Amino acid sequence: MPMSVVPLLRFLVLLLPALLSGCASTPEVKPPVQPSAGNGHVVPYALSLQGVPYVWGKSSPEDGFDCSGFVQHVYRQHGIDLPRTARDMASRLPEVPKHCRLPGDLLFFRTDGRSYSHVGIYIGNESFVHASSSHSGVKVSSLNKPYWLSRFLGVRRPHARHRSPDDAVALGTYRNRTQRRGHP
Repeated sequence: MPMSVVPLLRFLVLLLPALLSGCASTPEVKPPVQPSAGNGHVVPYALSLQGVPYVWGKSSPEDGFDCSGFVQHVYRQHGIDLPRTARDMASRLPEVPKHCRLPGDLLFFRTDGRSYSHVGIYIGNESFVHASSSHSGVKVSSLNKPYWLSRFLGVRRPHARHRSPDDAVALGTYRNRTQRRGHP
């Protein structure tokens, strides 16, 4: 064997274990990212409000609901603050592809010629609950009805980041109490 090959072989013999040990190591396996579970927890409460009358500008079971007042009320009962109008909800919440919608997602419609003029809560099985009209109040409707299909605009998903932190709520309550007593 020529002398110049010996150092090369010695180098390869020393390098081989290092290369093989790299192949034998176990790579770190990260669990797959799970899709958001949505807001399905709001659906039973929303459904319990069926039959409450539609009253434009109202947002309580005692006074009645308009569409956005209904959605805002349902989410507020679960600690999530949403804007008051359907248009503001649509503009501030993240959009979700139609095929990815989950129970609890918000569905938006053009019902009076204006974009985002109606909102309801998706409950699954191509249905949603909403404060429909002065004729029927809060009810469940099918997305497969031609009326809703032709007016459908999109899906939005409220997130916990819209949740009011308990500390901020407590601080606001404290400030209100102390200001009423004459404290700055």
